[in-house]
Amino acid sequence: MACVISSTSSNSGKTLLSLLLISWLKSTNKTVQTFKAGPDYLDPQQLTAVSKKACRNLDLILSGESWVKEHFNHFGGLTDYSFVEGVMGLFDGVGSSSKGSTAELAKALNLPVVLIVDARGKAASLAALIKGFREHDKKLKIAGVVINKVQTTRHEKILFEVLDQINIKSLGSLPSCKDLYLPARHLGLAPAHEILDLETKVKKWASIATEYLDIESFRKLLLPPESKNKATKLYQKKESGLIQPIAIAEDEAFHFRYQETKELLEENGMPTINWKPLENEQIPKEAKGLIIPGGFPEQHAIQLSNSKISLNSIKMFSKKYPIYAECGGMMLLGKSIFDLEGREHSMAGILPFKAKKGSLKIGYREAISKNKSPITTPGNKIIGHEFHRWEIINESYNSNINKLWDIKGWNIEIKNEGFCNQLIHASWIHLHWSSSPFILENWKKSVKSCT
Repeated sequence: MACVISSTSSNSGKTLLSLLLISWLKSTNKTVQTFKAGPDYLDPQQLTAVSKKACRNLDLILSGESWVKEHFNHFGGLTDYSFVEGVMGLFDGVGSSSKGSTAELAKALNLPVVLIVDARGKAASLAALIKGFREHDKKLKIAGVVINKVQTTRHEKILFEVLDQINIKSLGSLPSCKDLYLPARHLGLAPAHEILDLETKVKKWASIATEYLDIESFRKLLLPPESKNKATKLYQKKESGLIQPIAIAEDEAFHFRYQETKELLEENGMPTINWKPLENEQIPKEAKGLIIPGGFPEQHAIQLSNSKISLNSIKMFSKKYPIYAECGGMMLLGKSIFDLEGREHSMAGILPFKAKKGSLKIGYREAISKNKSPITTPGNKIIGHEFHRWEIINESYNSNINKLWDIKGWNIEIKNEGFCNQLIHASWIHLHWSSSPFILENWKKSVKSCT
C-alpha cells in the first residue's frame, strides 16, 4: 500500500527518484498521486509538473494526524499508483527530535520506507549507515535501498554486495550523469517553471528508470491505499449561495501555495481568480479579497517595481477589501525590496518596512494573535512555518498598522512578528488554511463584511 521515499540526509536524491518513478508511470499511461512530507512548496511543484496531478502536502505538525490520514487515503486511493516523498533525512524533525519527521509520517500511515543513499565515497561503510537506520526505529520497515551517484560498474557491484551482506534489498542504482541533474536555488530546488524542455526530460527519466531501477518491485511498492470512503467530506461547505470571488497572485514571483487553499475557498462560495502582478495587471474587478502567497519577489524586483498598475491596484484594493500576504507576498506590500545584487526597488508602500537579504530563517512557529486581522482575532493560536532568507529593516507601526502576533519556535524566544489591521494580514509565517477551520471562518467574515 504505497511507500515513502526517504533518505539518510537532505540532497541525497529523494525528488530525483520521485521524478524518475513518475516519469516511468506516465510512460505506461498510469495515473499517480504524489504527496510531500512537511511544508515544502518547491519539490511539490516539480512532482506536479511531471505527474499532471497536484502533489499534496502531508504535515503532522501543521495539519494533525487525523487530517493527514484522511487526505492520504482519499486522494491516494483515486489513482493507479501513489507514494509519499519525505523531507530531509528520515528521522529529522523539530530541533534534535524526530517530531514531525518522515519516520513519524511513515508510521502514522503504516507505510514502508524506500531509502535513496548518496553513494559517493562509500563502500563497506554503507552497511553501517543502513544498519543504523534500520535499527534506530524497529517499528519502521525499510523496504529497500536505491543507491545514487554510483561512479562505476565496479563501484555498483561493491555496493550491491554490501547490501546483500546485511540482507537489505537493492531497488536499483543511479549513475552520476547530466541527465539526472536538478537545478537548485538558495531555498532548495528551482521552481518548476524554470525547468527547460521538461517533456524531453520526462522521456529520458522514464528510460533511465526502466534501465536502472527494480521496476517490478516498485510496481508493488507504489500500489495505492484502498480508499475507504471516496465520498468523504474533506472541506467545510458554504452556508449560503453568495458568491465572493477571491484573487490569488500567481506568477513566477508568487507561487508558494498549498493546493488545498483554492479547493477550500471554492467549496465555500469563493471562486478563485488568478492575478499576475508581474504582468502589470489590475486586480480583477470582481474580486472581494486578495491572497498573495510567497515566492521569489527579490528575483523579479525590477519588473515588480515597474508594474505600476499592479502596485497602484493593491493600494486601492487595500482600502476596501481584505488582503492576506505570506512571506514574499508581504514583501510586495512593503516600501521596497533590495534585490539579489543589493539594489533597492520600490514596492506597494502599504506597510512600513523595507526588505533585504539576511540569514536563513526556517522552522515551525507557534503564533498567538495580538490584534485582529482578516484571518485572526486576538488570542487565536495557530502553528505555521517560516522559511526565508530576506529580513525586514526600518520596521515601524502606526495608528493604521498593528503588530500581528507573538511567535515562538524551537530555540527561539518569543518575539513579535507581522503586520495587520482590519483588512490586512501580512507575515513571514506560512499557514495551512485547510487544516485550520478558524482561518476560513474569519476570512469569510472579513470578506462578507466588505461586500
